[in-house]
Amino acid sequence: MKKHRSWAEPWKIKMVEHLRMTSRPERENAIAEAGFNTFLLPSRLVYIDLLTDSGTNAMSDVQWAGLMRGDEAYAGSENFYRLEETVRRYYGYAHVIPTHQGRGAEHLLSRMCIRPGQVVPGNMYFTTTKLHQELAGGRFVDVVIDEAHDPDNLHPFKGNVDLAKLDRVLREAGPDGVAYVCLAGTVNMAGGQPISLANLRDVRALCDRYGVRIYLDATRAVENAYFIKHREPGYAQSTLAEILRKMCDCTDGCTMSAKKDALVNIGGFLALNDAELAEQARNLVVVYEGLHTYGGLAGRDLEAMAIGIAESVDGEHMHARIGQVEYLGEKLIEAGVPIVRPIGGHGVFLNASRFLPHMPREQFPAQALSAALYVDSGVRSMERGAVSAGRDPRTGDHIYPSLELVRLTLPRRVYTQAHMDVTAESCISLYENRDRIVGLKFTHEPKYLRFFQSRFAPVRGDKVLAV
Repeated sequence: MKKHRSWAEPWKIKMVEHLRMTSRPERENAIAEAGFNTFLLPSRLVYIDLLTDSGTNAMSDVQWAGLMRGDEAYAGSENFYRLEETVRRYYGYAHVIPTHQGRGAEHLLSRMCIRPGQVVPGNMYFTTTKLHQELAGGRFVDVVIDEAHDPDNLHPFKGNVDLAKLDRVLREAGPDGVAYVCLAGTVNMAGGQPISLANLRDVRALCDRYGVRIYLDATRAVENAYFIKHREPGYAQSTLAEILRKMCDCTDGCTMSAKKDALVNIGGFLALNDAELAEQARNLVVVYEGLHTYGGLAGRDLEAMAIGIAESVDGEHMHARIGQVEYLGEKLIEAGVPIVRPIGGHGVFLNASRFLPHMPREQFPAQALSAALYVDSGVRSMERGAVSAGRDPRTGDHIYPSLELVRLTLPRRVYTQAHMDVTAESCISLYENRDRIVGLKFTHEPKYLRFFQSRFAPVRGDKVLAV
């Protein structure tokens, strides 16, 4: 019988950053001052920060060395040309327009490609993407498979598009009524769930019938490639770079937040195959971001991004990255804590609806659970439920999505397995004492992307975790 062998991260620690340990009373005061919104907590009062994997990654020694190669010329930086060549090699798109982050690329694409009244079908919404589409006059239409809305369903590719739903949207809206199809790799709001290459190819064939373009949110496309390699028949012997390229070849361009897969703290890009559209983007990026060869970034950031892209497709790196997420998720499953399954790519998603069945949706269970987790252990997470979904623009009512989740998002190459143990123990303890968690109500609600800056208060008492 073959004995199971342990594995470890494919890197060693060269520098450490001190983490401040806080007391329970300090955390209770901090979360109250933050309006029970973990986004408003100062990072110095956070022990383990699982708020996001966006720009929170640890760069490699090669990336840090690359910072010293920054060509800070205003126009025609050498680092831009290295980034351009790298994106063409790994993603395959002809034209590359750097932006300060993914949101900048979403803005450019939406302004160029959406006319008022058009629809944008996609495999589940993402907050900033959907808002940019709406601000441009478009309307998002969800065409993800039904399994994506079921946190207990074990479908291996819950990011897949329901072809019948998409065909109905394309047929009813007509080619002129559809701006483009927006596809995400590892669908965030579904729990980091991937799309299969077979489904991508089927979507491509369907869109070709209607003459509709496809744009990929490639933010975590390498993670998606990892799942294709390990879950989809026929790709076990393929490299992540090969699978990534096959994914991108099914699309007409992408928006990219390099702050995730590409392992940098800032940066993104818009990549396109259409030369005329790319020229429009180069013109618009000057208005909103910076010259087309720096896009709001320093040359050193462009260099670190190019290096990070090459590092992201390394199989050992991604095995460790996904492996750490699975380690945390499996500990919670073993303890009976309800999470989204299968375990996703960039984080573990607590199923707040099942975690807190006694709490009505009007009291925002995921927001309450996220605040309670911080009070219990100093672990910062974020809500992905009704607060993130916002309000219906037609009625003004809260939108209550099928998934009410708390996202435990793991930065790349930052935390050890011991940090995951602490996080798991806190989640398990809260689950065992879930009746003590108190619901929340709004005290301040911004108009756009309210989850970032909203403030709340407990529906009773003054604490989210009752003694």
